[in-house]
Amino acid sequence: MFTNFTTHEIDIDGVRIHARTSGEGSPVLLLHGYPQTHVMWRDVAPALAKSHTVVVSDLRGYGDSGKPASDTDHSSYSKRAMAADQVGLMTALGYDRFAIVGHDRGARVAHRLCLDHSDRVERAAVLDIAPTRHVFANVDRALATVYDHWFFLAEEPDLPEVLIGGAPEYFLRRKLDQWSGPDAVFDEAAVSEYVRCFSDPETIRASCEDYRAAASVDLEHDEIDAAAGRRITCPLLVLWGAQGFVGTRYDVLEVWRRYADDVRGHSVDSGHFLPEEVPSQTIDALRGFLSN
Repeated sequence: MFTNFTTHEIDIDGVRIHARTSGEGSPVLLLHGYPQTHVMWRDVAPALAKSHTVVVSDLRGYGDSGKPASDTDHSSYSKRAMAADQVGLMTALGYDRFAIVGHDRGARVAHRLCLDHSDRVERAAVLDIAPTRHVFANVDRALATVYDHWFFLAEEPDLPEVLIGGAPEYFLRRKLDQWSGPDAVFDEAAVSEYVRCFSDPETIRASCEDYRAAASVDLEHDEIDAAAGRRITCPLLVLWGAQGFVGTRYDVLEVWRRYADDVRGHSVDSGHFLPEEVPSQTIDALRGFLSN
C-alpha cells in the first residue's frame, strides 16, 4: 500500500503526526475516520495523486500519530485541537492553502478546520456525516440504536476502555461489519493494519476521548459558532452512503445547507465506508469536485 508515497513524522506543538505524501499539483489533505487510520485511503490517494499533491495523515490519537494525555474537559481531543494539528502539518509541508477531504471523524475535523482556519481551505468534502451539533440535537431511538457507540465511547473513563480492551479486534471488526453495506468486503491487509493500531490501549483511550470531546467541548465550540453565524464559506462537497444511517435518516444536503454557503453532493451505493466500499465512485466524485 502507498507505493511511491513518502512517509513523514512531524512534530506539531509537541504532538507527532504521521503522514504520507505523493503527487504533484494543488494540495489535498485526506483525513480518516473511526476506527481506522490513513490506510482507509489506500485506493483513493494514489488515484488523486495523479493530478494533485496528496497528503494522508493519522489524526492525533489514531494510527501512528501521537496520543496526548487526556484533559478533564477533553479539550486535548477536541476537533479544534485536531484541526490545528492538520493545519500545522500542511504548514510544515509547505502548503498555505489546500483542499481537505474527511470521512467520519476526519470529516468532523474538516468541518472545524473550515471554521477555525477558513483562510487556509480552498474547498472541502465531507463523507457520510451530518454535523455533530445536528446529530445531538435530533437524537431518537434509531440514532441511539445505530450510533450507540457515540454514547458508549463518551462514558467517563475507564468503562469503555476496559471493555474494548478485552477484545479490540472483535470490536473493530464488528463495527466495520455493522456500518458497512451488505456486500462490503474489506481488504484483509488494511483491516490487519487497523487491528494493529487499534489494539494499542493508548489508541483505545484516545479514541474514547475523541468521542467524549464530541459530546462536550466540541458542542460548546459549535454553539458559539452557531450563535455568531459562522458558516463554511468555501465550496463544500457532501457524499454519503445510500445504504447507511446518514443517507436513510437525514435530508443530507438540506442539513448541510444550514451550516455552509455553497453545498453540493449526492449519495453513492454503499454503506458508511465510501472510500473502501466504492472507491471508484468516491474517486470520480472527488476528482470532479477538486478539479473545478
